[in-house]
Amino acid sequence: MRARLGLTVTLAAASMLASLTIAKADFWSDAGAPYKGLVLHGITERTPSSNYAKEELAAAFEKATGIKVDFETTSWDQMFDKSIKDMEAKTGIYDLVYIEQDIIYSYLSRSFLVDLTKTLADNPKLAAPDFDTKSFTSFINYFKDPSNEHLYGVPMEAFIKPYLYRKDLFDDPKVQAAFKAKYTYDLAPATTHQQYRDIAEFFTQWGRDNDEELWGTTVQASSGHPASVYEVLESVWPTFGVYNWGIDASKNYAASVANGGTMNSDKAKAGLQWWLDNLKYAPPESTSSTWDEVAATFAAGRAAQGLVYGENTAWIATDDSRSKVVGKVGVALPPLAEGVKAEAEAGKGYVGYFDGGAYGIPVTSKNKEAALLFLQFIGQASVQPDWAVKSARITLTSTYDDPAVQEQDKKLNGYYTLMKQTGNLFAGAPPYPFHAQVREAISPFFYEAITGQITAGDALDKAAAAAEAELGKLGYRK
Repeated sequence: MRARLGLTVTLAAASMLASLTIAKADFWSDAGAPYKGLVLHGITERTPSSNYAKEELAAAFEKATGIKVDFETTSWDQMFDKSIKDMEAKTGIYDLVYIEQDIIYSYLSRSFLVDLTKTLADNPKLAAPDFDTKSFTSFINYFKDPSNEHLYGVPMEAFIKPYLYRKDLFDDPKVQAAFKAKYTYDLAPATTHQQYRDIAEFFTQWGRDNDEELWGTTVQASSGHPASVYEVLESVWPTFGVYNWGIDASKNYAASVANGGTMNSDKAKAGLQWWLDNLKYAPPESTSSTWDEVAATFAAGRAAQGLVYGENTAWIATDDSRSKVVGKVGVALPPLAEGVKAEAEAGKGYVGYFDGGAYGIPVTSKNKEAALLFLQFIGQASVQPDWAVKSARITLTSTYDDPAVQEQDKKLNGYYTLMKQTGNLFAGAPPYPFHAQVREAISPFFYEAITGQITAGDALDKAAAAAEAELGKLGYRK
């Protein structure tokens, strides 16, 4: 699923970055001089944004400072496993680690990361003139310690998880007529769950009738990988009005309805059942699909619609070496239950997941000062536009106004505009330090529901009980 950059783009990016380097040569060469020849070792998830950082930004940084950055890009599972083991064992293998938005609170609780705010204050000679935390979007707040607002990671990607649909199919007069004849309303991107279901059913049958490899929806429903659990907790439940995983911290971290939580509420059960039922209209690979396979399925033209992580939007919509739906991708908000959008607009809920990550420095790093320079280098406004064009991610507010990004926005049918205008309606994961432990405690019940061993209702009753038991064991429930 790695985004591969074309030579032309690579050269253009190199030229742009070379100009940047010349403009700031004094600072970067002077600040980097004590560390020239040093090699920083980083680990990151194999995402479009990470690949750009490895292939383009690391090279530009080395040219500016003489400091080499060796990034190891790997799977989500390996990335977490290796970085956490390194930080736990204090082996100091990595100088830079990828911090996904939802794991930052766990890392902070274990004092894994360098306090960037303090380190910059203690080392003013290392403070780059073009690095300004105020220029970032509000996504940077997820990487601050809530207790003192100190920064622990520099955002390198941020994107919403929108609803993608096949614009070519939705705009086809023949398809439109057939849909209206069956459902008595006009075919359009779904705004409700029932419309989404009608569309899924329609296109699945359309594929059968026309001997096409086409289904009505994608589903991130791996029966043995946390991606399926995340899809329900972070992408589906909010659209039904179930927030923060159904756990209410203000009620003694209650998960069950009996104790004040919503993990096994009627809304949560309806959301899980809706999602499970979508499997009837999804390609057969869906029960093995994580986020990568969902993007690949949509890019292969095998689904008419789906919830797809926004970081994939750019290559799906523009890279014909990897996608069969170039120029055919529409973007919209996910379908929502009544009242959910109003709750999001009032700041009482959200409509879906705002995902992304940052790079941070482990306290066990042997090269903290040099790593601090790299974090500031990738946080400059000048390096953002091409990164955004290739990776569909935006971390600085100024990036939205860049001509190259606006031109790309047209090719993506308004993806960046949607993120700019409605990003405030999406949210990242709640600030739970027990994120991984609770996820592992409840995951088996979601897997059993996917494979049909238990009902959605039974799965969530068991999940809520398991979550509360785990939270009690961890000391959160008193």
